[in-house]
Amino acid sequence: MVRILTCFFCFISLLAYSQNGTISGSLTLKNGMPVLNAHVYIKQLNKFSVTNENGSFELKNIPYGTHKIEVTSIEILDTAFTVEVYNKQKAITLTVNPSEDVELTEVLVLGKSKEKIIETQGFAVDVIKTKEASLRNVQTNELLNQTVGVRIRQNGGLGSDVNYNINGMSGNAIRIFIDGIPISTYGSSFDLNSIPPSMIERIEVYKGVVPGHLSDDSLGGAINVVLKKDAKNNLNVSASYGSFNTSQLYFNGFYRFKESGFTVKASGFFNYSDNDYEVWGSNVYNILPNGRLDYVRAKRFNDAYRTLGGVIEAGFTDVKWADNFFIGFTGTDSYKEIQHGAFMTIPYKGRFAESDASLVSLTYSKKDILTKGLEFNLQGLYGERNRVINDTVKWNYNWYGEKSLDLNGQPILRPQGAQQGAPTIANINRKVASVRTGLAYTLNPNHKFLLNHLFTVVDRKDDDEIRSVLERMFMGTRYLRKNITSLSYELTAFNSKLKTSVFGKNYHQYIERINPTVETIDGEQVRVEDVVNNNSSIQGYGIASSYQVWQKMAILASAEKAVRLPNENEVFGDAGDNIVENPNIKPETSNNINLGFKFGTFTFKKHDFMLSTNLFFRNIKDRIGTQVQTSLNSNLQVLPFENQGDVISKGIDAELNYTFNNNLNIALNASKLDITYKNQFNERKVPNEPTFTVNASAQYFIRHIIQKDAQLNFFYNFMFVDTFNYLLEPYGNNAGTDFFDVPQQFIHDAGLSYAFPSRKLVVSFDVKNIFNKRAFDNFAVQKPGRAFYLKLNYTINNL
Repeated sequence: MVRILTCFFCFISLLAYSQNGTISGSLTLKNGMPVLNAHVYIKQLNKFSVTNENGSFELKNIPYGTHKIEVTSIEILDTAFTVEVYNKQKAITLTVNPSEDVELTEVLVLGKSKEKIIETQGFAVDVIKTKEASLRNVQTNELLNQTVGVRIRQNGGLGSDVNYNINGMSGNAIRIFIDGIPISTYGSSFDLNSIPPSMIERIEVYKGVVPGHLSDDSLGGAINVVLKKDAKNNLNVSASYGSFNTSQLYFNGFYRFKESGFTVKASGFFNYSDNDYEVWGSNVYNILPNGRLDYVRAKRFNDAYRTLGGVIEAGFTDVKWADNFFIGFTGTDSYKEIQHGAFMTIPYKGRFAESDASLVSLTYSKKDILTKGLEFNLQGLYGERNRVINDTVKWNYNWYGEKSLDLNGQPILRPQGAQQGAPTIANINRKVASVRTGLAYTLNPNHKFLLNHLFTVVDRKDDDEIRSVLERMFMGTRYLRKNITSLSYELTAFNSKLKTSVFGKNYHQYIERINPTVETIDGEQVRVEDVVNNNSSIQGYGIASSYQVWQKMAILASAEKAVRLPNENEVFGDAGDNIVENPNIKPETSNNINLGFKFGTFTFKKHDFMLSTNLFFRNIKDRIGTQVQTSLNSNLQVLPFENQGDVISKGIDAELNYTFNNNLNIALNASKLDITYKNQFNERKVPNEPTFTVNASAQYFIRHIIQKDAQLNFFYNFMFVDTFNYLLEPYGNNAGTDFFDVPQQFIHDAGLSYAFPSRKLVVSFDVKNIFNKRAFDNFAVQKPGRAFYLKLNYTINNL
């Protein structure tokens, strides 16, 4: 036993003192243009990389010595270079010749891209690459909406409330991350549409089972947005304008001083839209003085949206004591008019919300810290978020923006004095903090251990400026603290054919709600505090595994007991999102199972095919969702979250990708699910959930058009959503419920972009919802119709 331990520690010591370096560089043509999507690999080491839009690549963990680098791409002649590595960082610039106009034979590339590595770890995950989308007027949420099994549920146009649905799990069951930090920390003035695709490296969409390193309470899946970590100094600016007076501006820049490693990153955004698109149909009507319903076609008139913000970070990269060290500041501000409540039946005028956030951040990461194979990372945020709901207009309005009149021609007052309830200027002030830490230890290429912890806290105070001084002394406070710890073990075996991840998670949450009130005690009125608190802990665990049956077929399986703790808005409510508080809501749990297959890529001459499928099953206990509607004549405008009971969701996703001659790309995916309430007595369909969706997209590239080295790109997208009903299915007579059906939707988008020879300037034109069809997501709330957008994108590299 002693000899075995001695050999073991000797082996660990050899690992710790082995010499490895990183080769980073760029690939350019002789005219200085970067080479995109070229394969750079060292065959003997099975190391592989793909150049980005700047022509940059990186090969990590390269042993000291002399190595042969091979480069292949359809745009260049196959090339090989010899490189000597005797330092931790080896920077090179490779210049290659463009390919001639000849047919290329098959190129065999040994290795996997980062996306392929993630997609073959056993989790049901899709990785979205954003390179092409960054050239178009496409929102990040639109990219997600084209992903198999994912539906973006949006209550209107730009800036409206968004829910994410993955395999029938929606709302807060889906957690959103930016580089592993929960996006909820940033507040409502910062969302995924505030991050342009040009700033994103990739988007990871996990379905059902979420890996331990994303240590949050994700019940039904997670979306992790990985931002670009540019290796070259650059500046990117984009601007677009389109229908409904929609303007969008973005910029992001990166500059590193080579000798000191001092680095500055900055990005900013501005979005504005009137959102004055037309609405019509069974839910859009004016009530005439005699009570008759007058169905109209009208423009939304109280739905403008404006948001601006920026992030600046300064620190050091690739220095001896840190791979990344940044101190940053994030500031955002937004204004959103509110056209109606949860349903479209009653239009509002004069109701709006304002939000802002100020956050400081700290980021630190270091590989091989203290010992080789040990990696540490820390990301922290602290700051303040504020939100104001202003609702003081007392009149009733119709869909033309006019005051509603009674039989005597007099304006009609709202029942409680404002558009949604009593008049209010409600302030919600939140002090927030989020700290994510992680340790990863790679024992050897076959064994890896990860320990992650996420701490978040929200300290919230409510106020209402319109109330009296005495009433404002009795406004409540809310406090929520959450700690989630995960421990994971990753195994790679059988020449990397088998990959397995086993993990466990511990969830802890503390909730406190204090509402001051007055009680009469012994004949005297006394100020007392109504306190509701809850301190709970619960455990979860899971496993994900993949096996490469043969080179072009892999089986993936995963299972997890997932837990989701109710979040701040579900517990404490939020008038701006039409949510009523429910401090007694319980956590929900789910047993999630996935079984998937990946086939391909199959190549036949110039044709490439790839097929993937995933079967899923979710058994949810105490599902959290908005209150289900059972009344045929509901005029409710605010809804609480509640535990709806037990829910079963099961179904299948499938996706087919086809490429011809590296010029034409076609993707087709479909998702079919069945989601039902289930108890000991009966089973009913869950309302307001689409169960069958289809997406199709096509891209075609023409090179050397108008100018040499220029490129013209054509895009087309199609979305089908089958009919669904937003009313809870009655036990008996279903007569009349078809009025609450959301009809089938067939939505077509198209566009084109032109990249000038230098690739610095790209111009794109997009048409959304070409045939101006009605589109819906939640409670038959209509989304924008036909819209046109023009976008300019300019990039400067090598500053």
